[in-house]
Amino acid sequence: MRATVIRGTRDIRVEEVPDPVVREPGDAVVRTLLACVCGSDLWAYRGVAARQPGQRIGHEFLGVIEEVGPEVRAFKPGDLVVAPFVWSDGVCEFCREGLQTSCPHGGFWGTPGSDGGQGEAVRVPFADGTLVRLPKDAASDPRLLTALLALSDVMSTGHHAALAAGVRPGSTVAVVGDGAVGLCGVLAAQRLGAGRIIALGRHPDRTAVALTFGATDIVPARGEEAVAAVRELTAGVGAHAVLEAVGTEESMRTAISITRDGGAVGYVGVPHGGSAGVDVGQMFDRNVALRGGVARPAPTSRNCWRTCCRGRIDPSPVFDATVGLEQVPDGYRAMDERTALKVKIAF
Repeated sequence: MRATVIRGTRDIRVEEVPDPVVREPGDAVVRTLLACVCGSDLWAYRGVAARQPGQRIGHEFLGVIEEVGPEVRAFKPGDLVVAPFVWSDGVCEFCREGLQTSCPHGGFWGTPGSDGGQGEAVRVPFADGTLVRLPKDAASDPRLLTALLALSDVMSTGHHAALAAGVRPGSTVAVVGDGAVGLCGVLAAQRLGAGRIIALGRHPDRTAVALTFGATDIVPARGEEAVAAVRELTAGVGAHAVLEAVGTEESMRTAISITRDGGAVGYVGVPHGGSAGVDVGQMFDRNVALRGGVARPAPTSRNCWRTCCRGRIDPSPVFDATVGLEQVPDGYRAMDERTALKVKIAF
């Protein structure tokens, strides 16, 4: 079969790889319908995050189950499923607490020895603990299917940021970052009842999506200028909840500085640049909390798919470009050059 591999910096290729098969009793093989390129994939593409030449890549996909192992009980061939960005056994202490990313038997798609999500099919370990079943009729609705694809990562991650920051009805929320995760954070904050949502972003096409997702104010600035703008919008006090969706020193510094005394930052941007942006003294003096980290994709996917199907949230607009499998290298290039927000791969 064909799948995406990374050969080096800015060297993404589509190559022949072995067909996935059931190896363990709890495995399933999923035939991919949709996948996508994540902003975090770009760190490997740019050479910032190390990868082995020829390593598989991609961690967001949905599809139809083709085969299951003898111990799989929750799924059968023909089921439409979405895969969270990690696999997990579903029964360990961490999984029972909803922290599948810490499962001792789990892992991330595309790590050495595992399948990546940007291929024609994927072997899924621990299918019962990993996959989320979707209604079969969603496969005939392109918009809905695209919205459900977002539950594999970006919608779950934006929702995680909103929960970590303590978004509540009527609260003032600020979102640092206008990528797909930040935009989904806006949507999550709106879903949780935020009274005001300030989106920090400098790309008009992206902030336009933020406005459709529920943003009430746009701050097209960075650094101290952004801090001053948010303070001005909030009568000098800042936001109750701040969602940090970038992962740089500057973005974290901005997030802490625009948080209201007693508020919280929900950080989900993959850290690049260390922790120098965390001003512990400022946090201590103003009682600012810092929570977040890797999202909890499986619980969010299970909780949110019905909301998507009922049309109460629709993250599909974060996908603004579609490619076929053979054009995936072009999709990476488009996201790297910021001519695309998030690229969907249709099989």
